Amino acid sequence: MSLIRGNTGDWEIVIGLEVHAQVSSNAKLFSGAATAYGAEPNTQVSLIDAAMPGMLPVINEWCVAQAVRTGIALNAQINRHSVFDRKNYFYPDLPQGYQISQFKQPIVGEGRMVIDLDDGETMTVGIERLHLEQDAGKSMHDQRPGETLIDLNRSGVALMEIVSKPDMRSPEQAGAYMRKLRTILRYIGSCDGNMEEGSLRCDANVSVRRPGGPLGTRCEIKNLNSIRHIMRAIEFEAHRQIGIIEDGGSISQETRLYDVNKGETRTMRSKEEAHDYRYFPDPDLLPLKFDEAFVETQRAALPELPDAKKARFQDQYGLSAYDAGVLVGEQVSADFFETAAKGRDAKLVANWMSTELFGALNRLSKGIEESPVSAEALGGLVDLIQDGTISGRIAKEVFAEMLETGETAGQVVERKGLKQVSDEGAIAAAIDQVIAANPDKLAEYKGGKTKLAGFFVGQVMKATGGKANPQVVNKLLNDKLNA
Repeated sequence: MSLIRGNTGDWEIVIGLEVHAQVSSNAKLFSGAATAYGAEPNTQVSLIDAAMPGMLPVINEWCVAQAVRTGIALNAQINRHSVFDRKNYFYPDLPQGYQISQFKQPIVGEGRMVIDLDDGETMTVGIERLHLEQDAGKSMHDQRPGETLIDLNRSGVALMEIVSKPDMRSPEQAGAYMRKLRTILRYIGSCDGNMEEGSLRCDANVSVRRPGGPLGTRCEIKNLNSIRHIMRAIEFEAHRQIGIIEDGGSISQETRLYDVNKGETRTMRSKEEAHDYRYFPDPDLLPLKFDEAFVETQRAALPELPDAKKARFQDQYGLSAYDAGVLVGEQVSADFFETAAKGRDAKLVANWMSTELFGALNRLSKGIEESPVSAEALGGLVDLIQDGTISGRIAKEVFAEMLETGETAGQVVERKGLKQVSDEGAIAAAIDQVIAANPDKLAEYKGGKTKLAGFFVGQVMKATGGKANPQVVNKLLNDKLNA
């Protein structure tokens, strides 16, 4: 159990996350207006999105299917009867004066998701519900001094609100949950998961209590748009609440914002309850109904999901749980691995991907889809290691050249003359030369300092420009030194 040590004893954090995932769709939830990111303000707004009088919403079937697929991927109950409600509140970028959402009868009910933790353990986080709703517009406060401008391009865009149960107990668990959820959404294509563009946003509900005690009063931290910010906001908020309680105060249920620059949360408004929104069924939309055949059609359309792929990688390729987990974190990484590993030493390919390739891409600030070294090219490098053409040490030099030039491993080896020397005669000659040049070291070795064998290996490798086959060097050198 992850606990925080306060001045008066231990405290437990209780965390639940409400994630708003923008549905990948070319049209909005209730209109045919476009959803492309980055368009000029107010150029993707239908009469429905602008709440013109007499305009009636029409449900987008594709968005419904995306929500059902997501529910299936989250091992959740799919409700074949759901209702759209009006959530009433007033804000400048909400032209209707209400949001069409779902309340008591959502499209997806309870589910569960298994997350991987840093210590190699796993835990299950419950899913409370997933419901469909329309997004609001965007208020821009930095365009004109003293004025707020409204962009309705986002108004009416379909959102899936995915609500977890309060099962998480640390910022690290919340971060793992977000990473896993993002991975699932991207695998099935229901959301692109781009937090920088706002297509995946999170509200974190945080409270503290004595370990195992009754739940404390929660505060909601709104509109967190990076996993790092989510974790930092939770950490700060937990310590803030503990400090207040230990000083004799009490926590007010409220909505707060996270200040990225200051690394702290601040009050936004008092927390609304459901009755404040005056929910009621939307009179312009019939209940949403579909049969089991529709659900099964969506299930059949799902790709192999991350957990299943991870288990297969462990079974089929003999990878560790950690390595398999890293590779399936993005579908493009998993596909890259399978292409590179075909007919080769899969563990060796996985090692090269997780260390050299991912490290290089991180330095270059590139995703694997932009990798200068293709899956086929990495596989070719592994081939040269496996067949003894180059050593593992030389392979790193070759890989660096591949990144720089775009050449294949074979082309680099040929151009730079890096083929490994396995000829026993040539290596034996180099060994004789090294031994002859170091009689004092030989005498010390004969006198019992056997660790000097490493010195001789290093000198032989130096003499051969690093090209000698290490296995052959060790064998012949052992024979010479112990003759």
